[in-house]
Amino acid sequence: MEEKKFDINSIIGFILIFGILLYIMYQNQPTPEEIEAQKKAEQEQVEAEQKASKQNEAVVTTAEDYSNTQVLDSTQRVALQNKLGAFSYALSQPTSSEQTEVETDVFKLTFNNTGGHLAEVKLKNFVDYDSVPIYLVQDKNSSFNITFGTTDNRIFNTQDLPFQPSVTKSGNNTVVSMKLKVSESAYLEYRYELKPDDYMIDFSIKSQGLSNVFNTSQPINLDWRQKNIRHAKSISYENRYTRLTYMHDGDKVDKLSQMNDDKETVDDVNWLSYRQHFFSTILVAGETTFKDVAITSTDLVEDEEVDTLFTKKYTAKMPLTFKGGELNENLGLYYGPTDSKTLKSYGKNLEGSIPFGWGIFGWINKALFIPLFGWLSGFLPYGIAIIVMTILVKIMLSFVQYKQFLSQAKMKILKPELDAIRKKYKDNKLKSQQETMALQNKAGASPLSGCLPGLMQIPVFYALFMFFPTAFDLRQKSFLWADDLSSYDSIFELPFNIPFYGDHVSLFPILAAVAIFFYMKMTTGQQMATQAPQQEGMPDMSKMMKYMIYFSPLLMLVFFNNYASGLSLYYFISNLISIGIMLVIKNYIIDEEKVLAKIEVSKSKPKKQNRFQKKMSEMMEQAEQQKQSQQKRKK
Repeated sequence: MEEKKFDINSIIGFILIFGILLYIMYQNQPTPEEIEAQKKAEQEQVEAEQKASKQNEAVVTTAEDYSNTQVLDSTQRVALQNKLGAFSYALSQPTSSEQTEVETDVFKLTFNNTGGHLAEVKLKNFVDYDSVPIYLVQDKNSSFNITFGTTDNRIFNTQDLPFQPSVTKSGNNTVVSMKLKVSESAYLEYRYELKPDDYMIDFSIKSQGLSNVFNTSQPINLDWRQKNIRHAKSISYENRYTRLTYMHDGDKVDKLSQMNDDKETVDDVNWLSYRQHFFSTILVAGETTFKDVAITSTDLVEDEEVDTLFTKKYTAKMPLTFKGGELNENLGLYYGPTDSKTLKSYGKNLEGSIPFGWGIFGWINKALFIPLFGWLSGFLPYGIAIIVMTILVKIMLSFVQYKQFLSQAKMKILKPELDAIRKKYKDNKLKSQQETMALQNKAGASPLSGCLPGLMQIPVFYALFMFFPTAFDLRQKSFLWADDLSSYDSIFELPFNIPFYGDHVSLFPILAAVAIFFYMKMTTGQQMATQAPQQEGMPDMSKMMKYMIYFSPLLMLVFFNNYASGLSLYYFISNLISIGIMLVIKNYIIDEEKVLAKIEVSKSKPKKQNRFQKKMSEMMEQAEQQKQSQQKRKK
């Protein structure tokens, strides 16, 4: 029994697919000019920070000297007044501790009384790969600072000044108020309202009675910085999906560079997401958008073999707006999972920060795979849900394999006639092509009929390639030997690191590679049997197909070793099903004798050429006439 083989156009489809994968995983390195520009920008940033540090040295020293002072004599008060002006009052207020702690159902928060912002954010319902609690803010990895000028020509940074804390209740909500006071009735306030079982904090920046203190002719800037803490087993894999994302100009979602350092100035920003693969910190604008936001992203993973603590450093600097000489900004702060269902519940397109894929690929994920997998995983174990979803997808695309296989069967039946045409017109390539196209047209066996269905699989392939690594529901869900379907399924740790492969051996990519090998082995033989003889000056397609039998599994084995095991599980099951569908189509659906009878009937009927075929035929005839004219002139 002859083996049924795959269409050469499907092989081209595979090459296109892996080209997409290579582009996604390995972007071009920056040019020397870009590196030099980045170094210059970093040097300028360092110099600016040093200048700002010198300007605020007196303020910091004063805060350290007087932060715990409860009673100041007249000399101290005069010294404070000379150094800090109106804000000397803030340092004269008593405080019982350096930090303020509160808890909700979902996180534990620690506020720094100096600076008034968050010193720690612990997510209570999650742990990392090593069972350590997830901290989004810890050990000074984040800073939140407002720089402003005063009417007495001083420049202040809120991160250096003491805020007076208070914790109250508003119904079921917890309210944390941090006030930087000029007097009991005049202050700058950070107000945090925490709701039960909610990752979004209602955050406001408001001033009262400071219109005569703020110098409104000078800019007032909010500077928000954060280094993202490592939470995953593979820092290189986690870093690939760690990215600063933002929405601007109404509904446009853009990102800074995935693998390289990057910076941008953006207007009309609705929100900024400091995404860390499966967890995000998001600052959401209120009634008005952020204007002229200068954002940067710095890759901190220089060597993935080193036990690096951070993935990327993000910064955002944005001007705030005075309203009647006062500040009044109502914002949102999100600290929580990068989960599409959770983010979508806030109705601000925050789920747009998740990399579902661009264009049609993202649409397929949002419209099909996310709801389908959510429904299946609601009543099935996650590994079984992946298998069932794979079966449903393959059934949906089974007509593609049928079309490809039918095209191959027709080409196989026509091969003797096609070979006869090539032999008859071996000295006239154009005439051979014309006769070949005419025969294929009459028989309804155009090679494109197998290529186009194969191309339809690419959007599905790429959509799933983006779906599995970003599916939060798969995080730390086990199946068989895989401890975490969102990470690699290591079965053996290597004592060394292999470039591109890693320092471990994952089993699901091996199984997927084996399945791909046998599938291509079964499908390539028939295509080689129907392949036309190699033409002079053209590449040997049969040799290329032989290489692809080994090249494609090798790519799967190497590049998927560090990817989500759920993705490798999908490809393993998908190729097993493809083999099964191919065998069923070959043995029970396509009858070559019936196909031959249909071809004979089709050949006997007059076949009208479509516009494309007619145009191609005319072009070939013109080329043939030109060739004959040239030959006559030579004689």
